[in-house]
Amino acid sequence: MTPLQKLPAPLLAWYGQNARVLPWRSDPTPYHVWISEIMLQQTRVAAVLDYYRRFLEALPTVEALARCPEDRLLKLWQGLGYYGRVRNLQKAARQVLANFAGEFPSRLQDIRSLAGIGDYTAGAIASIAFGQAVPAVDGNVLRVLSRLGDDHREMGSPPVKREIASALEEIIPRDRPGDFNQALMDLGAMVCLPNGDPLCGQCPAAEFCLGRLRNTARELPAKPSKKPREVQDRWVYLIFREDRVVLRRRPDKGLLAGLWEYPNEPAPWPCPVAGRTVPAGTGRHIFTHIEWQMEAFAVESATEDLPEGWVWASGRDLEEKYPLPSAFRAFEKLVRSRLSAGSPHDMGANKP
Repeated sequence: MTPLQKLPAPLLAWYGQNARVLPWRSDPTPYHVWISEIMLQQTRVAAVLDYYRRFLEALPTVEALARCPEDRLLKLWQGLGYYGRVRNLQKAARQVLANFAGEFPSRLQDIRSLAGIGDYTAGAIASIAFGQAVPAVDGNVLRVLSRLGDDHREMGSPPVKREIASALEEIIPRDRPGDFNQALMDLGAMVCLPNGDPLCGQCPAAEFCLGRLRNTARELPAKPSKKPREVQDRWVYLIFREDRVVLRRRPDKGLLAGLWEYPNEPAPWPCPVAGRTVPAGTGRHIFTHIEWQMEAFAVESATEDLPEGWVWASGRDLEEKYPLPSAFRAFEKLVRSRLSAGSPHDMGANKP
C-alpha cells in the first residue's frame, strides 16, 4: 500500500480526537459551509470567527445576501480584504435565486458554476454539506500530501493538483467524505505546519510518512520562485473640517475596487483641497503583488467644497456606512482622535 492508501483510517481516528470546534461545523448547511470557505480563503481561522458570526446575523440566508446593498455588504466584509470574494458571494447568491429557485445546488457541476467557486470550494461544499465523495484540495492538503509522499513537484501547478485530486478520489471514504476532507485541512493547520518544522510526533501518519522517514518534510512542498513585489510610494491626505474627514470612492475596477479611502496618489501629489498641512505619520501595506509605502499629511480644510465623488464623513459614518480597506489602518487612531476632538489640534504630534 502507498502512504496515501494507508492514510484514511488513522487520519479519521485522529480527527475524532482532535477536530477543531468551529461554528460552521456545528450546522454544516450549504450556505454556512460556503460562507466559511470563502472567508477562509487567504485568511486565518482565528480572524474569520467574528466576521462569520456577524455576517450570518446580518445575512442569514442566500436571499438576504443577494438583496443586500453593496456598501452594507462591503462594510460587513471590512477588514477581511480581497473584496472580490464578497462581491462574488453576492453574484453567486443571485445566481442561486435566478437559476436554482433559491435552493443552493447539490450537483458538483452546478456548485462549480457559481461565481467565485473553484474546484476546492466546490469540493468542500459537496463533501461537507451534501456528503458527496469528492476531494477538496487546498494549500494545506497539498502540503500534507507532498510530505506524505516525499513529492518534490511544484504542488500548485494545475496538472499536479489534478493528479492529486484524482488520487484522493480513489481513497476518500464514501461514508465520511466531509470528515476526511476536514481532517486533512486540520492536519495541515495544526500538525503538518507551513514555514517550519512539522509536528511529526503528533501526526497520525508519522509511521508511514516518507517525508519524515527520509528527513525531507521541512523542505516540502517545493516552492516556485516569486517575482519581486512592486513598491509604490504614495501620499495620503487626511482632510478634516470640524468633526468630519474626507473620503473618496475608488474606481469600480482594479485594486480595492469600489471601496472608500482617504485621498491618495503616487508621490509626490499636491493636496487638491487648500488648508494647513502637517506631516501625520507613515504606513505600509502589502497586497499580493504590490506594496504601498505611505506618507500621510493631515489637512485642515478651509472650505466645504470637494471634488466630485468625494464626501465628508463623520465618525459614525466611518463605523456604520463607509467601508474602508485595512490598507489605511495605520492612520485609524489619528483620524478617530481628531474626529472625537471635533476641532483642530496638533495633528502631527500623534503620529500612527
